[in-house]
Amino acid sequence: MNISVVWCLLVLAFAVKVLFSLTTHYFKVEDGGERSVCVTFGFFFFVKAMAILIVTENYLEFGLESGFSNFSESAMQFLEKQGLESQGPVSKLTFKLFLAVLCSLIGAFLTFPGLRLAQMHLDALNLATEKITQTLLHINFLAPLFMVLLWVKPITKDYIMNPPLGKESIPLMSEDTFDTVRLWIVILLCALRLGMIRHHLQAYLNLAQKSVDQMKKEAGRISMVDLQKMVARVFYYLCVIALQYVAPLVMLLHTTLLLKTLGNYSWGIYPQLNSDTPVENSLLPSSVYSESPPADGKMKVTVVQITMALGSLKNIFTPLLFRGLLSFLTWWIAACLFSTSLFGLFYHQYLTVA
Repeated sequence: MNISVVWCLLVLAFAVKVLFSLTTHYFKVEDGGERSVCVTFGFFFFVKAMAILIVTENYLEFGLESGFSNFSESAMQFLEKQGLESQGPVSKLTFKLFLAVLCSLIGAFLTFPGLRLAQMHLDALNLATEKITQTLLHINFLAPLFMVLLWVKPITKDYIMNPPLGKESIPLMSEDTFDTVRLWIVILLCALRLGMIRHHLQAYLNLAQKSVDQMKKEAGRISMVDLQKMVARVFYYLCVIALQYVAPLVMLLHTTLLLKTLGNYSWGIYPQLNSDTPVENSLLPSSVYSESPPADGKMKVTVVQITMALGSLKNIFTPLLFRGLLSFLTWWIAACLFSTSLFGLFYHQYLTVA
């Protein structure tokens, strides 16, 4: 087992815990509509996930269907070897319903990070004076859309694998190379978003100056203590803003790393066949029955039993299943980020009162 999988899962767990803590904080606030916004977006993403899961593989290339079929067949074979009769561990409808519920929770967690990102994007554009910075900000905002389009088969893969170059159709790259390039594009876009964090956080910090300038235009008086509290509130909330910016990025990056590792992909643009050959189980028990002390023999038997159990699990949870599941989760996180950011952009641009 690759130890990097454990670290990626731990990082993902911490990122989800942070977003869960921030979301529960919105539910504890009685005044305001944050709770309603989270619930509304949660139901919206649940319906959206149900609709996405109906789409065939001809349009959205996740590999969920083939991965689930492989998982069911492997699980049934494993249960038959154990002397158990079963039609499969779980039905396809239950599997997709569980995925839809998980997607609705992810969408609810990413609601306010996306809304906040839209506001910081507009403020950062107003502060940016160089053309290159404005271009990078636009690319950074559209990065989730680019990630979403990478799995839309008619737009990307069909044009690359079968480009319309006259009568003859010559693929520009192999399918394995396309999968590798797709992973690299996601990682590079994540690196770009991480590199633009300074501009977004500075745009948020400038809200204090904007609030002071707005108060100067209003009639009436305000005490110096209230003014200091208003400015300090912006700086105290900076940690939450940084978490809302970084946590979705960490989730997206580590699901991509898990997709590469568990999906048995390669980092090379021209990947070669893996030379890793699995150890035959028949070779393992031979060392157990060799002449050795009783304590040594019991220990070796235990090691062999654990190895065979892990090997059975590896036969059930195949790379084909992980490719479908993690590709869908990576795509879904990017889709949620872009949907909430786009709604936040429309809200802050047209619905808020200047």
